Amino acid sequence: MKNDGKNAKNAGDGKHTSPPSPPSHTPPPSPTAHPIIPPRGDYQTLLSYQKAEVIYDLTFRFAHKYLGRGDRTVDQMIQSARSGKQNILEGSKAALTSKETELKLTNVGRASLEELLADYRDYLRVRDHAIWDKDSKEALFVRRLGRKTPHTFELYREFVETRPPEVIANIAICLIHQTNYLLDQQLRRLEKDFLEQGGLRERMFKARLDYRNRNQGMNTSGGAPGQPLKGPAHPSPQPHSSHKPTPKKPGGQR
Repeated sequence: MKNDGKNAKNAGDGKHTSPPSPPSHTPPPSPTAHPIIPPRGDYQTLLSYQKAEVIYDLTFRFAHKYLGRGDRTVDQMIQSARSGKQNILEGSKAALTSKETELKLTNVGRASLEELLADYRDYLRVRDHAIWDKDSKEALFVRRLGRKTPHTFELYREFVETRPPEVIANIAICLIHQTNYLLDQQLRRLEKDFLEQGGLRERMFKARLDYRNRNQGMNTSGGAPGQPLKGPAHPSPQPHSSHKPTPKKPGGQR
């Protein structure tokens, strides 16, 4: 069998590669093993928020352009659209400290968009306009448009500025359905996260318990866990005297 030149050279040099030595001790758990405040992404990256923002921009223009100046529905529709958008935002921010608040606000946003959906349907129904079927070519076109990211009002600006109000209302209905579907998925995920990770108090308890377990040995031994108590090796006995003084008698005599 022919020896490899490199192996022969390494053998001649007396050099060899030793496997890495195992660690002398197991490193302590990271302080972030149970993070109290979990990291969160930017709410603006949520597709549900992006669509809710488009719905608000579209509704603001629609209500001021196609509804009467004194019609109370103008403010109601705009407020519903704003509530949907803002509650998604606030819920995402509240998630840093409260899963319960995030769930509540996200659900409020979902309910606000459902109210807005009813207003658009009322607009079409009382004016004898058709509501697009979900499988119609118009609805499928809006659905395909809704897959584009990032999702901004610019994707719909041309339609809002050039199409009749019944078309714009149907576009808004399609967008609300898409957003509500995303929010339903988001709420189910939040419920699952809450069941698996708990809320703020549970995370605080886990983090505190982990900290105490890691530092219990430090507090009892004055050093690293497992080390014996520190102290003098041979403590010297206390000096004492075998001579006891004679007690004094009354009058100063012994």
